[in-house]
Formats: sequence, C-alpha cells, structure tokens
Amino acid sequence: MAKGITKRSDDYSQWYIDVVLKAEMAEYSPVKGCMVIRPTGYGIWEKIQQRLDRMFKETGHVNAYFPMFIPESFLKKEAEHVEGFAPECAMVTHGGGKLLEEPLAIRPTSETIIWSTYKGWINSYRDLPILINQWCNVCRWEMRTRLFLRTTEFLWQEGHTAHATCEEAEEEALKMVHVYERFAEDYLAMPVLVGRKTESEKFAGAHHTYCIEAMMQDGKALQAGTSHHLGQNFAKAFDVKFQDRDMELKYVWASSWGVSTRLIGGMIMNHSDDNGLVIPPRLAPVPIVFVPIWRSEEEMALVLGKAREITADWDPLFFKIDDRDQYKPGYKFNEWELKGIPVRIELGPRDVASNSVVVVRRDTGEKVTMPAEGLRENLEKMLEDIQTSLFKAAKQRMTDRTYTVDSYDEYKARVEGGGFYRVFLDVDNPEVEKQLKEDTRSTVRCIPFDAPEEEGPCMITGKLCKHRVIAAQAY
Repeated sequence: MAKGITKRSDDYSQWYIDVVLKAEMAEYSPVKGCMVIRPTGYGIWEKIQQRLDRMFKETGHVNAYFPMFIPESFLKKEAEHVEGFAPECAMVTHGGGKLLEEPLAIRPTSETIIWSTYKGWINSYRDLPILINQWCNVCRWEMRTRLFLRTTEFLWQEGHTAHATCEEAEEEALKMVHVYERFAEDYLAMPVLVGRKTESEKFAGAHHTYCIEAMMQDGKALQAGTSHHLGQNFAKAFDVKFQDRDMELKYVWASSWGVSTRLIGGMIMNHSDDNGLVIPPRLAPVPIVFVPIWRSEEEMALVLGKAREITADWDPLFFKIDDRDQYKPGYKFNEWELKGIPVRIELGPRDVASNSVVVVRRDTGEKVTMPAEGLRENLEKMLEDIQTSLFKAAKQRMTDRTYTVDSYDEYKARVEGGGFYRVFLDVDNPEVEKQLKEDTRSTVRCIPFDAPEEEGPCMITGKLCKHRVIAAQAY
C-alpha cells in the first residue's frame, strides 16, 4: 500500500480522494466546489478528447463553439428545461460595474443558446442535418462535490444535432450512445450497461434519454454518458422551422449527447488499487517510463546512453526517460507506480552489459526481462495485454455483482452492499421510483437494451411489469 493512501477496504470514498490527490491528478481550488486539474489528470483528458473527437468526426460530426453566457429568457422558453436546471444555475447580474439589463446564466448545458443560433441557420430541408459538437466547460452549482465525479465547473463535450424527421433524431441518439459504449469499453477498459432512462430520470426537456452505466469497484453505479432524443421541444421554443420537400413548414427534430471529466473518475474507481492510480494504456499520457539506475557519473552516462540508443526511433509521446539525478531509483519506482504509468523499465549497468531491460507491469506488478532488440514491439504487445486484462477484470466484477432479486425486503437488505440489481419495478409510476429512493437511497439506472422479455410483479406495488430494470446506489 502506498504511503498516504487509505485502503479501499477501510474507506472506499477516502481511498478515491487519496488516489486523486497523491497521484497529482487534481487538487482542490480556492473556489469551493471547483478543482485544479493537474498535468497528470489533464493529460488523460487530452487523450479522451483525441480519441472521442476522432470517433465523432468518423460519424460525420464537426466542432464549433458557442457562448458560455445564456440570457435568462432563453432558459425560460423551454419549461421542463428551466425547471430541471434552475436550481443549479449560476447567474451573472453585473458586468463592467453595472447592473445587467438581463441576468445571464453561465451555461449548465447549451441547448437554448444553440437552438437560438440554429434558427438563423435552418430554412430548408437542404440545411439538414446539422451535426455539431463542442468541447467546453459548464457550470452547475452542486451542493455536494467530489473531484472529477461532481464539481461546480467541469469539462465536457456536448453534441447538438438537428434533423428533418423523428426517425433521424432517434437514429442519431442511439448511434451516439453506442459510440460512448464503444469508447468506454475500448479505451477506458470500463464495461457498461446500455439502456434507456426512465421518465423520472431522463434529461429535463427530452422525449427520452439513453445512457451508459458503469459499476465501480465498490459496486456503486456511475452514469458515464447520456444521449437524448429531444423531439421538437427546443425547435418549438425557438421557432426553428424548415420547408420540407413537400413545401410544408415543419419543426426540426433534435438530439443532444455528452460525456465529461467524470469519465476520469470512473477510470480511477474501475482500475486503481491501494498502491495508487492504474491507467489503461490507450489513455496513458505516457505509456512507458524508463528508470535508469546508476551509482557513478560513468554509469549514468552508460545507462542514459543505452536508453537513448534504444529509443532513438521511437515516438517521443510513447515513452519518457526519467533522468532526474536528485532522486534515487526507489523513489522513482514508487512515484511512477503511484501515478499509474502502465509499464516501467529498469535499466542498470548489468542490463546494458546483457543488452536487456527489466520490464514491470503496473496492473500486476509482474517483472520480466526482455532483450533490448525488438523491445518496442514487445512492449506494444504487453500494453495491449494490459488493456485487455483490465477490461476483463472489470467485466468479471460486473458479472459477479449483478443480481436478480424479486423481493423488496431482500433488495432493501442487500443494496447497501453494492451491485446491480435486476428487478421488476413499475417505472411508469413516478411515485414508485420516489419511494425506492427514499427507502434505499438507490435509483433505477436504466432499462437495458439487452433485457430479455419476461413478466413479473413490481417488487413495490405488485403491478405486472413486462421487463426488469437495473437498480443500484450510485455516485
């Protein structure tokens, strides 16, 4: 166990905070509820941006940027939307030393400012679809915050698309939730459930919301991404119409979708251990770190020269040579383990003599000796094996901790222990979900797409239900 990190088994919540702080992922800001994302954490966010941005562009989307200030009157144009976000809005009332004519919200999300803009862009079916994404920050005045998982200001991407038909908007919303699923599993090595949110849990103003739900090591759920079919609500609120092929004026259909720096919190809680951070190789800012070992200036020149010889034609973003002479090798070993670097390479004078290196995996701690010849290819194979192993371990945890329960008494007795619960619940009745939350501090996470057809009585009311839902306590 790393010094200063609480054991997961002693206090999981404190362990998480300790890992974030000790691994120098982020730190608390002078502004309550906000955080400073340090280079280690921001490097992972940059990798998330790069990978996801490519996936967005491969599906036809382009990036744009819209103002962070939203007139209060815009929020009020869509009743469900303002009701959902009003409690979280931060309002600017003064600017330039003067009272503003109209208060401005610091964006909690951008539907309103974007749809007011789309009104000027859309006249005909020829102008559709619009497939736009933006990378930005948002502000939601949270009462209880936790680094990366829930902060007053956070970074995210938000896609906003406009379509001629309901079917196209639905296709878009489904397409993007599956993009998120693929990203979570292929890059974060984080298995997810994909499904639809209930009416009580959907996005304010949406027809319906799709989501990916992940399970953390303590068995709690984390909503890792959402995609919304917005219908025509925002088009009607901002009078966005187009002339269709049949020459009739019609309201535009919409979708929106987003993931945030919360993904980093999910990555930490999925893979890290009592020794610190564990980063999936595909998201590691630097996958490989060389730690040269020397006792004299002559040996220093020898091992550093060998490290540079080995890496002469390597991608400089693939590796780092830790040539700091103010720290001993043991300190460096601990530091890179704490920071979750996937592979550490130890290189001393004896290794130079044998033309080999000692390679240490972060996920298992396994040490192996590899020849210097062909090292890069062997390391690339090891990194892929680490990526696969992390996913398999997380997938097995999710499988092992997914339970089928029919009795509400049993559910109440077990849910505190964590896990996903397949239950019959009357999700058409919001009072049922309200009671669930009050009794157990748990919620319906989603109605899974892959849920088999089966009927059974709601565990609270006894009403016949046509499918099981996933319920759990969540972050």
